[in-house]
Amino acid sequence: MLNGAIRSVAMTDAEVICDIYNYHVRETIVTFEEDEVSTEEMQSRFKRITADYPYLVYEADGKVLAYAYADKWRTRSAYRLTAETTIYVSRAAHGRGIGRHLYAALMDALKQRGFHVAIGVIGLPNEASEAIHQKMGFERTGLFPEAGIKFGKWVDVSFWSKTI
Repeated sequence: MLNGAIRSVAMTDAEVICDIYNYHVRETIVTFEEDEVSTEEMQSRFKRITADYPYLVYEADGKVLAYAYADKWRTRSAYRLTAETTIYVSRAAHGRGIGRHLYAALMDALKQRGFHVAIGVIGLPNEASEAIHQKMGFERTGLFPEAGIKFGKWVDVSFWSKTI
């Protein structure tokens, strides 16, 4: 049983979200970002994203353990009801069901805002991300071989979609 709560992101969450995210910037191909993000930059991202999209955190015992948000998929107006989704769970909280719980809340928030399709973008290999997308009802809809380069290696990218 989960003992935490889901809430909207707050500016004061920036430091812990940077801690969660910057680990992946430094150590994994989960994000294609190559430079760590500052607290100030993260707060700027919060402001931009929350103007139009949900940005949620999972908090337990006063600590943010995971976050998930949606953002613009593409710039053309016909894509306005499609959103790209993102989720990160702190390494200490993996395997506890937090990600599924939080991702479900994000899907609900998107649905309430009138969005129709959610798109997940996954750098490969990433078994955990593929597993959560499958469990949440996403289908793999595309593969782009060697779409990015990180740590001197080419990285494939898969796209996953779900009608909300």
